[in-house]
Amino acid sequence: MKKLVLKTTFVALSTLFTFNATATAHTPALGKEYLEIRQVPSTQKEVLEFFSFYCPHCYDFELVHQIPNQVKKALPQGAVLKQYHVDFLGRQSKELTRAWALAMALGVEDNVKVPLFENARNNHIQSIDDIRTIFLANGVSAEQFDSGIHSFAVNALVNKQHQAAEAFKVRGVPSFFVNEQYQLNVEGFSDSKSTQEFVQRYIDTVLFLIKK
Repeated sequence: MKKLVLKTTFVALSTLFTFNATATAHTPALGKEYLEIRQVPSTQKEVLEFFSFYCPHCYDFELVHQIPNQVKKALPQGAVLKQYHVDFLGRQSKELTRAWALAMALGVEDNVKVPLFENARNNHIQSIDDIRTIFLANGVSAEQFDSGIHSFAVNALVNKQHQAAEAFKVRGVPSFFVNEQYQLNVEGFSDSKSTQEFVQRYIDTVLFLIKK
Protein backbone atom coordinates (compact mmCIF):
# COMPACT_ATOMS: atom_id res chain seq x y z
CA MET A 1 0.00 0.00 0.00
CA LYS A 2 1.44 3.36 -0.96
CA LYS A 3 2.57 5.83 1.66
CA LEU A 4 2.54 3.28 4.47
CA VAL A 5 5.88 4.27 6.00
CA LEU A 6 5.60 2.16 9.14
CA LYS A 7 6.17 -1.24 7.53
CA THR A 8 9.90 -1.55 8.20
CA THR A 9 9.57 -0.51 11.82
CA PHE A 10 6.76 -2.94 12.51
CA VAL A 11 8.68 -5.78 10.89
CA ALA A 12 11.54 -5.05 13.26
CA LEU A 13 9.18 -4.86 16.20
CA SER A 14 7.58 -8.16 15.30
CA THR A 15 10.96 -9.81 15.83
CA LEU A 16 11.43 -8.12 19.16
CA PHE A 17 7.94 -9.13 20.25
CA THR A 18 8.94 -12.80 20.26
CA PHE A 19 10.74 -12.16 23.52
CA ASN A 20 8.82 -12.21 26.76
CA ALA A 21 9.96 -9.25 28.85
CA THR A 22 8.45 -7.05 31.49
CA ALA A 23 8.01 -3.38 30.71
CA THR A 24 10.01 -1.00 32.85
CA ALA A 25 9.34 2.59 33.81
CA HIS A 26 10.53 4.93 31.08
CA THR A 27 10.27 8.68 30.56
CA PRO A 28 9.44 9.54 26.92
CA ALA A 29 12.08 11.68 25.25
CA LEU A 30 11.71 14.44 22.68
CA GLY A 31 13.23 13.28 19.40
CA LYS A 32 12.81 9.63 20.30
CA GLU A 33 9.29 8.58 21.30
CA TYR A 34 7.80 11.88 20.13
CA LEU A 35 8.49 14.86 17.90
CA GLU A 36 7.49 18.48 18.33
CA ILE A 37 5.76 19.65 15.15
CA ARG A 38 4.39 22.97 16.40
CA GLN A 39 5.41 25.33 19.19
CA VAL A 40 1.92 26.33 20.25
CA PRO A 41 -0.51 23.65 21.49
CA SER A 42 -4.22 23.49 20.67
CA THR A 43 -6.67 25.25 22.96
CA GLN A 44 -8.39 21.98 23.86
CA LYS A 45 -6.39 19.01 25.06
CA GLU A 46 -6.88 16.30 22.47
CA VAL A 47 -5.40 13.18 20.97
CA LEU A 48 -5.93 12.81 17.23
CA GLU A 49 -5.39 9.46 15.54
CA PHE A 50 -5.31 9.03 11.77
CA PHE A 51 -6.13 5.50 10.68
CA SER A 52 -7.42 3.38 7.81
CA PHE A 53 -9.72 0.39 7.85
CA TYR A 54 -7.33 -1.16 5.29
CA CYS A 55 -4.25 -0.76 7.47
CA PRO A 56 -3.19 -3.98 9.27
CA HIS A 57 -1.30 -2.03 11.92
CA CYS A 58 -4.38 0.11 12.59
CA TYR A 59 -6.32 -3.14 12.97
CA ASP A 60 -3.81 -4.35 15.55
CA PHE A 61 -3.77 -1.00 17.38
CA GLU A 62 -7.57 -0.90 17.52
CA LEU A 63 -8.72 -4.49 17.94
CA VAL A 64 -5.75 -6.51 19.20
CA HIS A 65 -3.95 -4.12 21.54
CA GLN A 66 -6.87 -1.68 22.01
CA ILE A 67 -4.50 1.28 22.24
CA PRO A 68 -7.09 3.97 21.33
CA ASN A 69 -9.57 2.57 23.84
CA GLN A 70 -6.97 2.40 26.60
CA VAL A 71 -5.88 5.96 25.86
CA LYS A 72 -9.47 7.18 25.87
CA LYS A 73 -10.17 5.60 29.27
CA ALA A 74 -7.07 7.16 30.82
CA LEU A 75 -7.42 10.70 29.44
CA PRO A 76 -7.70 13.48 32.04
CA GLN A 77 -11.02 15.26 32.41
CA GLY A 78 -11.74 17.60 29.51
CA ALA A 79 -9.37 15.86 27.07
CA VAL A 80 -10.76 14.01 24.06
CA LEU A 81 -9.70 11.35 21.56
CA LYS A 82 -10.59 11.91 17.90
CA GLN A 83 -10.12 9.34 15.15
CA TYR A 84 -9.95 10.44 11.51
CA HIS A 85 -9.90 8.11 8.51
CA VAL A 86 -7.42 8.71 5.68
CA ASP A 87 -8.36 8.32 2.04
CA PHE A 88 -5.05 7.23 0.51
CA LEU A 89 -5.07 3.49 1.33
CA GLY A 90 -7.24 0.93 -0.43
CA ARG A 91 -9.67 0.99 -3.34
CA GLN A 92 -12.67 2.12 -1.30
CA SER A 93 -10.77 4.44 1.02
CA LYS A 94 -12.67 7.55 -0.03
CA GLU A 95 -16.02 5.81 0.52
CA LEU A 96 -14.81 4.54 3.89
CA THR A 97 -13.75 8.06 4.87
CA ARG A 98 -17.28 9.17 4.03
CA ALA A 99 -18.73 6.20 5.95
CA TRP A 100 -16.66 7.14 9.01
CA ALA A 101 -17.91 10.72 8.69
CA LEU A 102 -21.47 9.41 8.77
CA ALA A 103 -20.62 7.25 11.80
CA MET A 104 -19.29 10.34 13.59
CA ALA A 105 -22.33 12.39 12.61
CA LEU A 106 -24.70 9.70 13.93
CA GLY A 107 -22.56 8.88 16.98
CA VAL A 108 -22.38 5.19 16.00
CA GLU A 109 -18.60 4.81 15.72
CA ASP A 110 -18.49 1.96 18.24
CA ASN A 111 -21.28 0.12 16.40
CA VAL A 112 -19.65 0.04 12.97
CA LYS A 113 -15.92 0.22 13.68
CA VAL A 114 -15.27 -3.51 14.13
CA PRO A 115 -17.37 -4.71 11.17
CA LEU A 116 -15.79 -2.09 8.91
CA PHE A 117 -12.31 -3.22 9.95
CA GLU A 118 -13.19 -6.89 9.50
CA ASN A 119 -14.85 -6.46 6.11
CA ALA A 120 -12.08 -4.24 4.77
CA ARG A 121 -9.50 -6.74 6.04
CA ASN A 122 -11.26 -9.56 4.18
CA ASN A 123 -11.75 -7.48 1.01
CA HIS A 124 -15.53 -7.62 1.32
CA ILE A 125 -16.07 -3.91 0.68
CA GLN A 126 -16.36 -3.31 -3.06
CA SER A 127 -18.79 -0.39 -3.13
CA ILE A 128 -20.85 2.01 -1.06
CA ASP A 129 -23.63 -0.60 -1.17
CA ASP A 130 -21.47 -2.98 0.86
CA ILE A 131 -20.87 -0.21 3.39
CA ARG A 132 -24.61 0.46 3.53
CA THR A 133 -25.25 -3.20 4.30
CA ILE A 134 -22.77 -3.06 7.17
CA PHE A 135 -24.40 0.05 8.65
CA LEU A 136 -27.90 -1.42 8.38
CA ALA A 137 -26.74 -4.60 10.09
CA ASN A 138 -25.37 -2.59 12.99
CA GLY A 139 -28.17 -0.36 14.17
CA VAL A 140 -28.42 2.33 11.48
CA SER A 141 -31.71 2.57 9.63
CA ALA A 142 -31.96 2.75 5.85
CA GLU A 143 -33.41 6.24 6.16
CA GLN A 144 -30.53 7.41 8.35
CA PHE A 145 -27.96 6.04 5.94
CA ASP A 146 -29.57 7.19 2.71
CA SER A 147 -30.37 10.69 3.92
CA GLY A 148 -27.09 11.12 5.74
CA ILE A 149 -24.33 9.69 3.57
CA HIS A 150 -24.21 12.74 1.27
CA SER A 151 -25.64 15.30 3.69
CA PHE A 152 -24.09 18.69 4.37
CA ALA A 153 -22.91 17.56 7.82
CA VAL A 154 -21.21 14.46 6.44
CA ASN A 155 -19.62 16.40 3.58
CA ALA A 156 -18.20 18.80 6.15
CA LEU A 157 -16.75 15.93 8.20
CA VAL A 158 -15.24 14.34 5.08
CA ASN A 159 -13.51 17.63 4.29
CA LYS A 160 -12.41 18.04 7.91
CA GLN A 161 -10.69 14.65 7.92
CA HIS A 162 -8.99 15.29 4.58
CA GLN A 163 -7.85 18.80 5.54
CA ALA A 164 -6.50 17.61 8.89
CA ALA A 165 -4.48 14.85 7.20
CA GLU A 166 -3.04 17.42 4.81
CA ALA A 167 -2.31 19.91 7.59
CA PHE A 168 -0.39 17.31 9.61
CA LYS A 169 1.28 15.88 6.48
CA VAL A 170 0.10 12.37 7.30
CA ARG A 171 1.81 9.83 5.05
CA GLY A 172 1.45 6.67 7.12
CA VAL A 173 -0.98 5.22 9.61
CA PRO A 174 -1.64 4.77 12.45
CA SER A 175 -0.41 8.28 13.32
CA PHE A 176 -1.08 9.91 16.67
CA PHE A 177 -0.88 13.63 17.42
CA VAL A 178 -1.28 15.23 20.85
CA ASN A 179 -2.57 18.77 21.38
CA GLU A 180 -1.67 19.50 17.73
CA GLN A 181 1.88 20.01 19.03
CA TYR A 182 3.44 16.58 19.29
CA GLN A 183 3.55 13.52 17.04
CA LEU A 184 4.24 10.02 18.30
CA ASN A 185 7.35 8.61 16.59
CA VAL A 186 6.85 4.87 16.19
CA GLU A 187 10.51 4.29 15.30
CA GLY A 188 11.38 5.52 18.80
CA PHE A 189 9.72 2.44 20.29
CA SER A 190 11.75 -0.06 18.25
CA ASP A 191 13.85 -0.96 21.29
CA SER A 192 10.78 -2.41 23.04
CA LYS A 193 11.49 -5.98 24.10
CA SER A 194 7.91 -7.27 23.98
CA THR A 195 4.50 -6.44 22.62
CA GLN A 196 3.35 -5.58 26.11
CA GLU A 197 6.21 -3.14 26.60
CA PHE A 198 5.61 -1.48 23.23
CA VAL A 199 1.88 -1.02 23.90
CA GLN A 200 2.39 0.29 27.40
CA ARG A 201 5.14 2.70 26.38
CA TYR A 202 3.02 3.98 23.49
CA ILE A 203 0.05 4.62 25.76
CA ASP A 204 2.23 6.15 28.47
CA THR A 205 3.79 8.52 25.94
CA VAL A 206 0.39 9.75 24.75
CA LEU A 207 -0.70 10.37 28.35
CA PHE A 208 2.63 12.00 29.20
CA LEU A 209 2.17 14.46 26.33
CA ILE A 210 -1.48 15.24 27.03
CA LYS A 211 -0.49 16.32 30.54
CA LYS A 212 2.49 18.51 29.50
